[in-house]
Amino acid sequence: MNPMPDAAFWQLIDQAAAAAPADNDARAQLLVNALASRPLEEITAFELTLRQHLIEADDYGIMAAQKIIDGYVSDDPYLYFRCWLIGQGEVVFRAALQHPDSLAALVPGAYECDFEPLLYVATEAYKQQTGQAEDDTFPRGVAVSQGLDYDFMAPPTTGTDWIEEDLPKLLPKLWKKFR
Repeated sequence: MNPMPDAAFWQLIDQAAAAAPADNDARAQLLVNALASRPLEEITAFELTLRQHLIEADDYGIMAAQKIIDGYVSDDPYLYFRCWLIGQGEVVFRAALQHPDSLAALVPGAYECDFEPLLYVATEAYKQQTGQAEDDTFPRGVAVSQGLDYDFMAPPTTGTDWIEEDLPKLLPKLWKKFR
């Protein structure tokens, strides 16, 4: 099974973001609806591409941005933050991977950068189309079988590790905005 081409993946993400810019649940439902009308292979391909981008965003710079914005980092919130980052669209995603401090221009104060529902979009679309209970043939099972795990078997975090004292110099715009 091949991942969804990036252009198609980002088009779906961007359309959902434009239709429901401030409502992650609605955005996720728009994605579920868009995928549920496609062949099962495309639903699984979406999950594969999503996981590739979640793994790609597992970088110490992105982690530092989340630490500054949320005040802490732990496994689940860090994953949901990366989902949020993907949910902002390709332009924001790519800019943040290059320069995490670019998020200072996007993130308003007291904003929750969490898009956990994105993790369940392909599974829900697959369930809608098949009417089956989840098993290894579902998108998540296929992705893990292909080595696309963002959890226990994930590749190591990329980039340069940091300590909290580094954050003001590492990401000065985010530091100024949130600290």
